[in-house]
Amino acid sequence: MVAIARPVFYFDLGSPYAYLAAERVNGLFAEKGLEAPEWQPVLLGGLFKRFGRGSWAETPQRAAGLTEVERRASAYGMPPIRWPDPFPGNTLAAMRAATYAKQTGRTVAFALAAFRQAFAAGHDLGDTENVLIAAAACELHPKAVLKAIGTAGVKDTLREETDAAADLGVRGVPSLVVGEKIFWGDDRLEEAVPAVAI
Repeated sequence: MVAIARPVFYFDLGSPYAYLAAERVNGLFAEKGLEAPEWQPVLLGGLFKRFGRGSWAETPQRAAGLTEVERRASAYGMPPIRWPDPFPGNTLAAMRAATYAKQTGRTVAFALAAFRQAFAAGHDLGDTENVLIAAAACELHPKAVLKAIGTAGVKDTLREETDAAADLGVRGVPSLVVGEKIFWGDDRLEEAVPAVAI
C-alpha cells in the first residue's frame, strides 16, 4: 500500500454542505486509522466567479436545497439546522478569520465553532461579533482576530489559496482532494476516504 500526499479538505463557512462535511470528515478518517486531512479555507464566491457559477440558494432550487440539508443533518445525527438570516450571507470576514486561525494552528477548532454558530445556532457570520464568539471558543483573542482580518497578509493568503484551489480544479465546497482526485460534495466523503491509501 503506497501512501499519497495528505488530503486537503476545502471549505467555506457560508456553505451548509461544507458544515455537514466538516462535522464528519475527521471522524471518517479516524475510523480507518488515517491521519485527518489538512483543512483549507477558500472563498466560495471566488470559485463561483472563476467557474461562472452561482449559489443554489439563489435559484428556484432553494427550498429543495434547504430541505435536503435539513434531511442530511438529521440522518447524520446532527442538531437540527437553524438557518442564519440572511442566508446566504456575507462571510468574507469570517473566512479571513479562518485564514488567520489556520496560521495559528486552530483551523479545525475555529471552523467547527463558526459553522455551529451559523447552522446550529442560526447566527449570521456577517456579524463580526458572531465570528469573534467562534474565535473565543478556540482561544483566539478577539482583538488579534479583528486586527488580522484587516491585514493585507491574511487577505492575500485567502485570495491566493482560493486561486490555487481553482487551479487544481476545485469548483465548489466541500471538496476533498486526494492525490489528483477531487471529491466534491458532502455525499462523497465516504467515497474519498478509501482513496487515501492505494
